[in-house]
This record gives sequence, structure tokens and C-alpha cells, in this order.
Amino acid sequence: MSEALADKKCVPCRGGVPPLKGEELKKLHSNIPGWEVVTEHHLHREFRFPDFKQALDFVNRVGAIAEQEGHHPDILLAWGKVGITLWTHTIDGLTESDFILAAKIDRLAK
Repeated sequence: MSEALADKKCVPCRGGVPPLKGEELKKLHSNIPGWEVVTEHHLHREFRFPDFKQALDFVNRVGAIAEQEGHHPDILLAWGKVGITLWTHTIDGLTESDFILAAKIDRLAK
């Protein structure tokens, strides 16, 4: 299903919806196994690269997808490492769009 998630489009959150919790959250998480769900609040994953340039190239590709989807992660760039944290700021929690963007980022990393 992560491929199906990666094919979906992020939907802007205007608020007024509860963040994902419990079984619904677990079901979506099962489709992006490389990601950690932290306190049912945000997703986090680290990607490793052989050098700074490849890590930076990955960050730029992630940034392009984030801009295209209108859903922007927190990104930490270090030598050979990129950390990405996702959540929907409007509701201070997770929505399906966070999982969609995570699946799209996973697709980039392949």
C-alpha cells in the first residue's frame, strides 16, 4: 500500500479534524516501515548517504516534492545523513497527508 500512498496527493489541512490515533494510525504506519511514529504525534526517519553532496541532492529532491504537495517536513542535513520529521502543524498531529509524503520520500530514496 505504500506505493498506493505514494501515488496519492497531499490534502491541505485547514484544521477542525482530529489527528490520527490508535488502529487507524497503526494501519497507515504499516505501509511505511522505515519510519518511526513518535508519541502518535509525528513521523521521523533518517536516511544515510556516502557523502554530503548526495545527502544534499536528496534534500533538494525532497524539497521539490514537498513544495509540489504543499506539505513541508522539517529537514536536518548533516554529512552523509538526512533526518526528516513530518506532522501536520495545523492540528498538531498526524494526518494521512503525512503518510503520503513519507511514502513519496521513500520512493525518492530507492
